[in-house]
Amino acid sequence: MRSSIRIWSLALIVNAPIVTAAEVTLQNDALVDNSQAAIVGGFLSGEKAAAWLTSSCSGNMVAVDVLWRSQNGGAPQVIEQAIEISNAGTPFPNPGTLLQSIDGPVLTDGVINEYRFLDDQNTIPLSLPVLQGQTYVVAFVFDTAPGPGDPSVVVDTGCQANKNALFGDIGAGNNWYNACTLGVTGDWVIRAVVNCQATLPSADVSVTLAAAPELYTPGMGLDYTITIGNAGPADSPNTTVVDVLPAGYTGAGWTCNPSGGAVCTLGASGSGNITGAVSVPAAGQIVFNVTGSVANGTTGVLSNSATTVVGSPASDPNAGNNTATVTTPPISDRIFADSFEGG
Repeated sequence: MRSSIRIWSLALIVNAPIVTAAEVTLQNDALVDNSQAAIVGGFLSGEKAAAWLTSSCSGNMVAVDVLWRSQNGGAPQVIEQAIEISNAGTPFPNPGTLLQSIDGPVLTDGVINEYRFLDDQNTIPLSLPVLQGQTYVVAFVFDTAPGPGDPSVVVDTGCQANKNALFGDIGAGNNWYNACTLGVTGDWVIRAVVNCQATLPSADVSVTLAAAPELYTPGMGLDYTITIGNAGPADSPNTTVVDVLPAGYTGAGWTCNPSGGAVCTLGASGSGNITGAVSVPAAGQIVFNVTGSVANGTTGVLSNSATTVVGSPASDPNAGNNTATVTTPPISDRIFADSFEGG
């Protein structure tokens, strides 16, 4: 933080995002149209403003909201570093385990910006299981230090205890602090949206990834096999699949092959990256066969990752098996891969 926190007070008109009937907004702030609020400046790159939000229901966190405002309004859009979602840690104000990160959020001045995807291409939806009564930390991470008159994060009036945190350097290195004790006058207008289907069915969807051959030759073929399974016990009718193929991999085409009642909602075949939805019932399976070649002149290890995200009305109890990565070295590395040593 700079030597002092800058705070500008003003009355705001708030255009809040629309939520569906099954969704509730978790918020500490009491900001409504024409109420008093304050813009908080003084942040440096990498510093954070964080709200501690307690879920009123069990379900999936499907969005986060951040009010971004300048004194006069109308500032250009900016891209900041990230929005981080963590478990609550102890003692306050330290967050716990990082659960999800929305990288490079684009912010528009004068509105509550809502984010429902983890990536800027809007392909990987935010879908984070949460429990009723459990507290989660939503932290906004600055990339660029806001100057005088620039937009920044906003607070209402009345800073509630143990609900507002701040990460920064106030002379003793970067640490987490209780924002209220540092002169922040209200609750951060940082919110979360939870789909409150209290009995979300559990679907343990997993993905594996294999490459053939295990070593590539520039100019020759390389195939990938992506296998998506569902250990249940519930069906997962809205599963997002994302595989952004590595640079140097050309002419890619893929086929989608379902079994056990699964459905390739995104189509039976396509070309290039795989981004779309499939339906995977319990005990069902989908296999993507990807064919292509490695461009001439390619060097180094090719790394490919595939990710699955379970969407409503299901919830995935095990996020640890939702991403798979395979690395493929060049065939010139065979001598090392085979542990051959010359005599």
